[in-house]
Amino acid sequence: MSRKQYYIFNSQTNTYEPVKGVRRSWGFFLWVLFASFFMGAILISVVYFFFGSPHDEYLKLENEVLQAQYNILLRRVDDAMVVLEDIEHRDDNLYRVVMQADPIGHKVRNAGVDNAARYAEWMNMSNGRLVATVTREVDRLARNLYVQDHSFNELVDLAHQQEDRLKHIPAIQPVSDRDLKRIASMFGWRIDPISGRRTYHNGIDLSANRGVPVFASGDAVVKFTGWKQGYGRVIELDHGYGYTTLYAHLHKIEVTKGQSLTRGQRIGQVGSSGKSTGAHLHYEIIYRGQNIDPINYFFLDVTPEEYDRMIQEVASNQ
Repeated sequence: MSRKQYYIFNSQTNTYEPVKGVRRSWGFFLWVLFASFFMGAILISVVYFFFGSPHDEYLKLENEVLQAQYNILLRRVDDAMVVLEDIEHRDDNLYRVVMQADPIGHKVRNAGVDNAARYAEWMNMSNGRLVATVTREVDRLARNLYVQDHSFNELVDLAHQQEDRLKHIPAIQPVSDRDLKRIASMFGWRIDPISGRRTYHNGIDLSANRGVPVFASGDAVVKFTGWKQGYGRVIELDHGYGYTTLYAHLHKIEVTKGQSLTRGQRIGQVGSSGKSTGAHLHYEIIYRGQNIDPINYFFLDVTPEEYDRMIQEVASNQ
């Protein structure tokens, strides 16, 4: 079908002449229209790229909230692990020592948790590293709780089997808490208060007034009473089951060799005999010939809060 031809009257020639350029005017119009659409598309793309759609903004906000929640969960798991690690330390170094059970150790407590391949599948996901970290820590917490629960069950069974043994273990302070001023010196390396040299201290020093009662820390038989060089007046008790205790710098000895004692029975008085700078009790626990830190056994005589205060006080006086 042919395009319509338009005419215009020419007054000079008194004739109708065809209109020229109509086709070109329509082409120009179409070009302008196309350019407008093109620029509009570019503008929409720029706005979308820099500002995003409302849906994208919602997803971004939701992702930030999820990341914040992941971080909160991870911190809570970390806090729980700190508490559990303290329980595990007491279990391996106190409860299982007292019950003569082997410590469990880190590898058993965390078996399978440190296997990186176990969490590789999470790494391909969005925020995969964060998900893998939280999952691994939760698995670690669950595994450690499982092992610790079985450890306590084992210790309970051992306790039922060894009631007599528990009576003989040196498990209380030999000086009453109401008479104790402070722990003057801890177990381990220290600067000797008399020589001024660095020496190894085989026990702990409990500061108290002269004449304050000293008590047997467990059922025992008196092994030795008398004077020892450097220690002054001394009492040694044989508790059986590999345990002996030593009480030194006494003012007075109130038991005799071979006498049977029960835990908490009075055996002497705090003094300052031998190599001593003031009234205190030097107290040692020897297990199978090796000196061990007596303060670990105070868990059975004081609350955790009292024990923590005791440690802090000692640290401040070192």
